[in-house]
Amino acid sequence: MGEALLNLLPWRNVLHTIESRFGVGVNAYFVFLRYLLCLNLLHCVIISAFILGPTTFYGRGNSSESLNFNVNDSVLDFFLGTGILQRSPVFYSFYTRGSLKLPCLNTALLYLSGILTLLFLSLILVVRRMVVGYKHNRLLGNSFHDIVSYKVFCGWDFNIHDPDGARIKKGIIRNDLKLYLEEQSFCQREAGRTTGQWVRLYLLRVVLNLLVLTLLAGAFYLIYSMVTLQREEQQRHNWLVRLIVEYLPAMVFTLVNLILPHIFRRISISEDYSLTMQINITLFRSIFLKLASLGIYMFSLFSTCLQHKCPENQFGKEIYKFMVFDFLTCFCETFLVNLPRMMLQKRYPESCLGQLARKNYFPITHNVLDQVSNQTLLWVGVYYCPLLPFFGTVKLAATFYMKKFCVLRCCVPKQKVFRASSSSVLFHFMLLLGLTLAAASLGFALHQFSLSSTCGRGPFGGGSSVYNVTGVCVDSLPRPAQKVLRYLFSEAFAMTLILAEIVILTSYVSRGQANQKTIDRLKDMLVMASSDKRFLVKQHTTLLRQPRKTPKTIYADTE
Repeated sequence: MGEALLNLLPWRNVLHTIESRFGVGVNAYFVFLRYLLCLNLLHCVIISAFILGPTTFYGRGNSSESLNFNVNDSVLDFFLGTGILQRSPVFYSFYTRGSLKLPCLNTALLYLSGILTLLFLSLILVVRRMVVGYKHNRLLGNSFHDIVSYKVFCGWDFNIHDPDGARIKKGIIRNDLKLYLEEQSFCQREAGRTTGQWVRLYLLRVVLNLLVLTLLAGAFYLIYSMVTLQREEQQRHNWLVRLIVEYLPAMVFTLVNLILPHIFRRISISEDYSLTMQINITLFRSIFLKLASLGIYMFSLFSTCLQHKCPENQFGKEIYKFMVFDFLTCFCETFLVNLPRMMLQKRYPESCLGQLARKNYFPITHNVLDQVSNQTLLWVGVYYCPLLPFFGTVKLAATFYMKKFCVLRCCVPKQKVFRASSSSVLFHFMLLLGLTLAAASLGFALHQFSLSSTCGRGPFGGGSSVYNVTGVCVDSLPRPAQKVLRYLFSEAFAMTLILAEIVILTSYVSRGQANQKTIDRLKDMLVMASSDKRFLVKQHTTLLRQPRKTPKTIYADTE
């Protein structure tokens, strides 16, 4: 059953092909992309069950608007989120109270329950995926090097009879051996450094880190300035100028996060870290850039959207426009930049343009951070744009095929590969940070919009809000149920829950430490057993090399 379900995973053969040609690092990105696709499919099921299904079945009440095209609607509305899209189920204001008006079963309560269930399940799945990968790395550790013995003597699968399968398996083993040799070479070079070389290296790293901080501050100021400029220039009537102004913050955000990670990668190379450390430190700097710029971008959007008549709809439009622009950027980067670059280098390698169009390597850091930022914005915007998971699912599927085409047709494998186990954990840790930022931003937005919103539409129209929609349901329950619910949300239960969590975490930490000690003892026993075997083989070889002595025959005198 497990093998049958494993074969149902999408793109399994494609992932094996990518891993054999480009290593486990690039393959980890595509596995991460597939994980995000499955996560968004789960989001689509939750939104359909809690929001779309009841709204379709019970209706929207008497305030329903027509979904037909009007005279003022145009194709531009699909890029700006206006017109027919504004009246469709895409945005917040569509979901008004319908015929479902029970105290504990109504549109507003189902809407809030669907969003909270989506975020809670996302937290569980992301934490579980990250903990499983971390546990694997923790148990193995850096001292457990089985790369040579396992890959050389036990790495081959003798059940392979297909030539293509054999080629893929050989490519995987070759890339793993390249990684191991690169790490050993760096360790030898690092061990030979003198004290003066270490001092110069640390001074260089301090200067380069100051340069990184300066670049980050400039990027944040530029994003804030562009959002402010968009707010001041929104009254332009020319459609082309209006389109550029509407997408100006997204353009600047994408440009900043496209250029600075490449600069960070160059800086990490100058700092003379190991290859895996270079990848990780570039990721950490790019994480801070991406998440901090996301925070500034959303904070600027909050202040801009509060000036509109319906800030919930306006905020959903901004997130929708960002997702559309990111998809268009991915399409243009693949077919208008990477593909012509590959064709130019392949057909005219000796020309000046062919020399400028150097070999294209797949940027793992840039692509992972793009997916994390998009998923973070999806978690923030799903409250104001409930159909965003459906757009996200389609976008991720299209992105997978575009990135597959870019990797297999337009990119070449790097000579240096890196281990993907720790990087995969880092990918999901970044996703967890994005989810935390999304939850904090969503809570801040709900508080601000509930205080100053004049929309009057949506599931919480008519005087209700996310803070009092559950009070009506609780008051309608029997007295014992009210007491139980109020106790579950009281400080006394919170203290009990915190104490129980402390006890459980302490027991898990203690068991983990005991298991680690047991693993260390087993490793020492393996080393001792190997030493004993080498000693016995040496003794046996010594005995075999000694000349044999002819035994003396004693003849007894018979006479």
